[in-house]
Amino acid sequence: MISAGSPWTAEPPRTSRRGESPRLKADCVFEPTDMDHAEVRIHTMATDHVFNPEALDGSQPDPRPDEAPFEHSLRPTHLGDFIGQDRIVQDLTLAIEAAKGRGEPTDHILFSGPPGLGKTSLSRILANEMSAKLHSTTGPALERPKDLVGLLTHIELGDVLFIDEIHRIPTTVEEYLYSAMEDYSVDITLDTGPNARLITLPVKPFTLVGATTREGLLSAPFRARFGLFERLDPYPAEQLVRIIQRAARLLRMEIEESAAAYLAERSRGTPRIAGRFLRRARDLVQVSGKPALDFAAAQETLGRLGIDQNGLEEMDRRILQCLANQNGGPVSIKTIAAVVGETEDTLQDVYEPHLLRQGYLQKTARGRMLTPTGAKLVGFNLTSQGPGA
Repeated sequence: MISAGSPWTAEPPRTSRRGESPRLKADCVFEPTDMDHAEVRIHTMATDHVFNPEALDGSQPDPRPDEAPFEHSLRPTHLGDFIGQDRIVQDLTLAIEAAKGRGEPTDHILFSGPPGLGKTSLSRILANEMSAKLHSTTGPALERPKDLVGLLTHIELGDVLFIDEIHRIPTTVEEYLYSAMEDYSVDITLDTGPNARLITLPVKPFTLVGATTREGLLSAPFRARFGLFERLDPYPAEQLVRIIQRAARLLRMEIEESAAAYLAERSRGTPRIAGRFLRRARDLVQVSGKPALDFAAAQETLGRLGIDQNGLEEMDRRILQCLANQNGGPVSIKTIAAVVGETEDTLQDVYEPHLLRQGYLQKTARGRMLTPTGAKLVGFNLTSQGPGA
């Protein structure tokens, strides 16, 4: 039974068949009389933006029954199982052993780098190695200070708080993290005007692990409060082969080394993409009745996904073709986005890094330009035309 004045809140109720229910404000105190004609869901003080701890231990069904079990089953649980990023693994091993020896949490850690390289996996491994509970949320979910306070009140001694896309935390919420990270306390202002008073809420020592794809967007004071800075880089093909082979073993499927190499070379140095390719290849092998994933099946899988022999997707080829149509460039990112029908941020964050690493295009002060290697892929004679001709 929920009594009046309790800290529980309710969402706006849906309309019942008997008529329109009274509308509730998002943060209003829930009254028992409001249940007459309302179908409501009860939330904690942190609202529906705050993580559900039960979702981390698998006690609740995942809305994506096909993808989530695959991802969780393939994630390494110990540093010894983590393939690649050797320097980061060594740094974390040292930090964990030292923290265990002192009987205290590790320093706050900031993971940065492109998506899909293992930032979330490393945070889970850290919590597992420290025998600590993992609390997980995202930057956009922490819209207001009370969302953060709701998380911090659930933290026990030594727990790990993982915030993905931490650069997207609002400034007002970020400032509350300053004292929580340094002093393990949060100052809360109650009431306003002459009746305003400040109380200090103690927080048990914990480890904050932040993951970001844009480290430069973090403010200097926030970034300075982290003790470890680890940047993840794309994986070489040989490490991706090992990751694919390990995933295949866990899935109890046979895979030829040539097939694993073919998938790895076209995975953009990203384990997440390699896992996606393996999922689709597994579907093809299962439906076709093949005993193992061979080279031909790997080729057919990527062909169905629109991945060519150079590992380029349809959007990659459209970007290069746009530059070729402009005599190799330079072309502004805004113009490219308008031509290919994609947002500028998506082009810069998702597609350009791979094209730049492969040497297919280059960035200049005047815009993007096609390289001779990129021109060759789209059948454009850059030497005779000349960029900007």
